[in-house]
Order: sequence, then C-alpha cells, then structure tokens
Amino acid sequence: MILVVHVKPGASTTRVTSWMDRGTVVIALAAPPVDGKANQELIKFLADKLHIPKTFITLKRGQASRVKHIELPPGADLSLLH
Repeated sequence: MILVVHVKPGASTTRVTSWMDRGTVVIALAAPPVDGKANQELIKFLADKLHIPKTFITLKRGQASRVKHIELPPGADLSLLH
C-alpha cells in the first residue's frame, strides 16, 4: 500500500494536520529538513501511530521533496492517523 504524504517540516510538534483525499495526508513535522532528519521523523511518527515496526515502512519517492510516497505493509490501518 502506498500512502502519499505532504510534509511541512519545522513545525512545533509532529502531527497529522489534514487529509487531502483517501490516500493523501498532510503531516507537520517537528524535525528540520536537514540531513534526512524530517524523513526519519516521518517514519518514526508513522510507525508509532500505525503500531508497526519502522523497518516495515519504506520511503519510495520524495526523499528531498515535500511530497513523499511511503510504502506501508498490506492491511495497515490508516484510520489510526485521524
């Protein structure tokens, strides 16, 4: 399953701010977009919220972009992000 994430790095806290559609979420990240810290924060946040190991989450596209394509394991419960 691919989840499209629009990130907003440099926020005061990491949180889901809104959903654009069923498969696209906007997430504010507390980490700065420097040296991959925002990407690491995003993966950690998703793993915590979805109750899955970080190793099951793969950043497929958008390493240096605000729009990221995240591969999640089949059956990941996206309702936990609401």
